[in-house]
Amino acid sequence: MIISRKKFLQVTGISVLCTVAERLSGTLAGAMQSTQPTVTEALTASRWAMIVDLPKCSQADSCTECIEACHTAHNVPQINNQAHRIEWIWRDSYEKAFPSEKSEYLAASIKKAAVPLFCNQCDNPPCVRVCPAQATWKQEDGIVVIDWHRCIGCRYCMAACPYGSRSFNWVDPRPHIAQMNPDFPTRTIGVVEKCNFCEERLAKGGLPACVEACPEKALTFGDLADSNSAVRELLESRFSIRRKLELGTNPQIFYIV
Repeated sequence: MIISRKKFLQVTGISVLCTVAERLSGTLAGAMQSTQPTVTEALTASRWAMIVDLPKCSQADSCTECIEACHTAHNVPQINNQAHRIEWIWRDSYEKAFPSEKSEYLAASIKKAAVPLFCNQCDNPPCVRVCPAQATWKQEDGIVVIDWHRCIGCRYCMAACPYGSRSFNWVDPRPHIAQMNPDFPTRTIGVVEKCNFCEERLAKGGLPACVEACPEKALTFGDLADSNSAVRELLESRFSIRRKLELGTNPQIFYIV
């Protein structure tokens, strides 16, 4: 079969174009694949809980690393007016934190320690029961969350919480945020907020900001329902207490003393 010069050039040109297109598509596919974000598996649990090792924590009594990490991650405003302060983590004396756990023989270092306090993520949260807007609820993993779009600012949940773990935005918090974290929503005036056990970080496979930031490794986080978890191992080997346990809220923050 005799092929004309014109036909030969047409066939050759098409072959070259096909080869270039194939290589180009492979290069683009590789580039797109390399720029795709790495999908990290979320951390899950049947019942999240946290342990605070007070002897470790008291070694650095003036340390505020956990507070700063939490407040920075969650755009918690720094308001100087004490009546308007917003706190997800704060410190208080042992006597105020544990009014029913007094002991004259307790180590002086513990008695004088500034105890870090959080939302206790109660198994039986009274704040959830009283909310008329159903803006707060307990998830299956035990974390008590708030929908700020539903919150009507009635503050019934604050009155029901026996731990003082919720704060109310009396003023617009946004002007009081020094360094905005674009990955977490800011709040508005007239809503309640509190610690959320860093559920947004758990969804990305990370631990709570306070746990990662603690220089003394005094905070341990894990699944209370898992007998092999770090929290269970600590609770089974060390003596721990919880805040106002007699109220029946069943708090999931444990303190090793």
